[in-house]
Amino acid sequence: MPTTEYVNPIIPQRADPWIYKHTDGYYYFTGSVPAYDCIELRRATTISGLAAAEPVVCWRKYDSGPMSANIWAPEIHFINNKWYIYFAAARTAETNEGLFDHRMFALECEASNPLEGPWLEKGQVKTKWESFSLDATSFEHRGVRYYVWAQKDPAIPGNSNLYIAPMINPWTISDQQACISIPEYEWEKIGFLVNEGAAILKRNGKIFMSYSASATDHNYCMGLLWADENSDLLDPASWHKSPAPIFSTREELSIFGPGHNSFTVAEDGVTDLLVYHARNYKEIVGDPLYDPNRHTCVQPISWTPSGFPDFGKPLTRAALPASASVNAQVIS
Repeated sequence: MPTTEYVNPIIPQRADPWIYKHTDGYYYFTGSVPAYDCIELRRATTISGLAAAEPVVCWRKYDSGPMSANIWAPEIHFINNKWYIYFAAARTAETNEGLFDHRMFALECEASNPLEGPWLEKGQVKTKWESFSLDATSFEHRGVRYYVWAQKDPAIPGNSNLYIAPMINPWTISDQQACISIPEYEWEKIGFLVNEGAAILKRNGKIFMSYSASATDHNYCMGLLWADENSDLLDPASWHKSPAPIFSTREELSIFGPGHNSFTVAEDGVTDLLVYHARNYKEIVGDPLYDPNRHTCVQPISWTPSGFPDFGKPLTRAALPASASVNAQVIS
């Protein structure tokens, strides 16, 4: 267990949290802001320090066009000595249909400190279909960089499935994309048929992939896929799936809809950490996507004797103020 204790929530009102520990000793944080109108970054030398770290806005949505609404789930990665942010964005429209017509995009930064910018748009990350797509992540395995994302296949009923493809460069995938998971269990199909928000953890000879399922209210939960590290990651048969959720609502602890996680390592450099968002109440007025109170939480992961991650139960959180807001400076 880490020597540092984390008081949840680490950061209020930040959904889809992503924490990356870089070789410079800093933790870098990003996530969906409640207004869904920009991408923020902040950094600190400790995870708890992220709460007080001043966020900077490194990119803001357009007034119209493909990147003008619902800026969701940014992730920051360091690839080939450059920084990249993957995110999803929709277009403004008079109907909700356009507001959920998401595509995936990439930004690039050559500065040693990504909070100082500048960030350059590398364009849309194109896939097999022009359809609803989001929640991209990336990882390297044995000299190959892979891209994993959620997308709607027009030929498959439901809202989103999980796909993987090798990358030609950090903003382009090859045409070898493969579907590795579709919503099949009842807990993946409550409200919406969803597999999304994948995150990768390589341990114990396996590639573990967590993901989130169902609607973004109290039914939101996490599932787990895994593949042997020696297997063909582009072969769907290489991936195995837990038949039950591995992290979900604990009403007795006032933890609702935990999900859309990432992984990082504790300050001790050893302990694996689960980073996720959750609400502390069940009843939501209106569309859950526009309720701002999904908060960033962090807790240690333990490991079973067979080498699988045990996420345990969501840790009890500290009391939250009635409202919380964060001011951010803008990279000029």
